[in-house]
Amino acid sequence: MICFSHLRWDFVYQRPNHLMARAARGSRVYYVEEPLHGNFAPSLGIDRRDDGLHIVLPYLPQNLDEQETQAALEALLRDLVRAESIDRPICWYYTPMALDHSRWLEPEVTVYDAMDELSAFLGAPERMRTLEAELLERADVVFTGGHSLYAAKRKLHPGVHAMPSAVDARHFSQARKGLPEPVDQVSIPGPRIGWFGVIDERMDMALLSGVAERRPDWSFVLVGPVVKIDPTSIPQLPNVHVLGSRPYASLPAYIGRWDVAMMPFARNAATRYISPTKTLEYLAAGRPVVSTSIADVVSPYGELGMVRIADDPQSFIAAIEAALAEDPAARRAATDAYLGRVSWDETWSRMWALVLEARDRARSGAVPNQARAAGRASSPLTASARR
Repeated sequence: MICFSHLRWDFVYQRPNHLMARAARGSRVYYVEEPLHGNFAPSLGIDRRDDGLHIVLPYLPQNLDEQETQAALEALLRDLVRAESIDRPICWYYTPMALDHSRWLEPEVTVYDAMDELSAFLGAPERMRTLEAELLERADVVFTGGHSLYAAKRKLHPGVHAMPSAVDARHFSQARKGLPEPVDQVSIPGPRIGWFGVIDERMDMALLSGVAERRPDWSFVLVGPVVKIDPTSIPQLPNVHVLGSRPYASLPAYIGRWDVAMMPFARNAATRYISPTKTLEYLAAGRPVVSTSIADVVSPYGELGMVRIADDPQSFIAAIEAALAEDPAARRAATDAYLGRVSWDETWSRMWALVLEARDRARSGAVPNQARAAGRASSPLTASARR
């Protein structure tokens, strides 16, 4: 399997990591990251991890234009396929942008796992929508990371399946066991209201500021990398503590000492279709959760009473106060029953079964993706590859 991703493997451990780690248990998986530009000759770094997982990082010279970049990436990908004896792979896409240097491949199955609406994110390339349309034509199977995104894409392809992100409950339930306090959190007074994850344009800084200003007796802990935004846009308040990125393995130790977990997402184009993985991770850690009204959080978690929903400082504070006063035992019993049905193992099993069905159809010649086949036949890159 060749997986093309816009996310570094070691950036934040999320959906691609969970799924590709499981794929690697039964296949060679090449996780191809976006290129790193610098004072390099074109080359590939291949980090061979355990269980058949290979992290592939293209190195490219600085100052290449777009056409030169794609030509160099295509050449490096051809080198990888040849050197690793890859024939008729499953191609798994998280980013449509990878089509520019990979459309010459002849995969046995093409999968598009649309975990987010990337075209709505800050700094998204102008060609993202065009390339996504092409990827949808080529794909044999399409997955979406949540139900809202499924509703937006289900009419764009005959084989779209909603596969919301799941949870490694065993990992996050360690937070309930009194793990040693992280050194950088020890001195932060309680009650602690915490967040872990990427800090970017999807966070409502005005809401966070309004809550923190009104409750100086509460501490707000932010764990995660700051990307695409000015760090000074994060509220510069004495009770807002920005700890930076921390390894996935250490997250239960942080959240285990929080009183409430928060998701103060902005309601904008970048959050319209998100289905935050951290919702389930917070619940598995045994924390009460307060979130803004993100559609895939309201339904099902808000409707089931597992997450409190609030959108303005006053109601967000009231929701946190209610969470601090609740009996956690009653909530955990209800959430744990739900968590038992949404594991990454179970989600991967359902996704892989659909991929194998697509592979069997391709091998039998039944119900081919005509749009994909037509696009492949007319591609000059494919023609040159066959020569």
